[in-house]
Amino acid sequence: MDRPHAPTQIPARIVSLVPSITELLFALGLAEHIVGRTHYCIHPQPAVVAIPIVGGTKKVRYARLRALQPTHIIVNIDENPRELAERLAGDGLNIVVTHPLAPEDNLPLYRLLGGIFHREAEAERLAADFAQTLAELRRETWPRRRVLYLIWRKPWMGVSRETYIARMLELVGWETLPAIADARYPVLELDRALLDAADLVLFSSEPYSFQTADLAEFARDYDYPQEKLRLIDGEMTSWYGSRAIAGLAYLGRFAQEGGFSLTRDEG
Repeated sequence: MDRPHAPTQIPARIVSLVPSITELLFALGLAEHIVGRTHYCIHPQPAVVAIPIVGGTKKVRYARLRALQPTHIIVNIDENPRELAERLAGDGLNIVVTHPLAPEDNLPLYRLLGGIFHREAEAERLAADFAQTLAELRRETWPRRRVLYLIWRKPWMGVSRETYIARMLELVGWETLPAIADARYPVLELDRALLDAADLVLFSSEPYSFQTADLAEFARDYDYPQEKLRLIDGEMTSWYGSRAIAGLAYLGRFAQEGGFSLTRDEG
């Protein structure tokens, strides 16, 4: 956003409207400074339970949020409506806008928040852990696969290649379908051409919580091989922040356990 943020000169009172960043703030040692969260901010348990809830990511109880007297409100372009951010900024509140678009964007995210809230050392520890885990994932040779990543049903929705999720999947050689989408999270027509193009269909645990029964129903309704269907932990593929470190390791295991990797020697 090209918006500078000076290190805070007063004790911070942070409202996070982004679930993955709420978890990141804890990882940065800022628990005592978090005064508000959304009801989707569920990690880390049980510590997060003590933080007051101001609503959801799309709709907040505005008076309740203002009553918390925050010094900083953290929002995200994908998660929170622009109108909400503009209203908060228009009322003179200090808004920190985030928008990671690729796994590597976690590094400046750690340092941005670490710099604002005087947690530089903690941010660098997270950055080092992330860089090491990313390097380990990249040591593997991953064959190219085309995957259909589903986040919703009725209507079916997927992800475009411009999203953080798609760029996470690229790390293990997976290209998301469709190749060209009209939105970041497009509504999909699951026709035979699209389904036949996919090597795998991945059913995310969020925002729609797909279950094993959904895979069986999908295989029956679309006459589709069940061995090409997988449940995948959506938090591990879509949550940036501190969870992204575990997400990288999870994604590598997920691909390997499914037989979708080659070692360097095999390659």
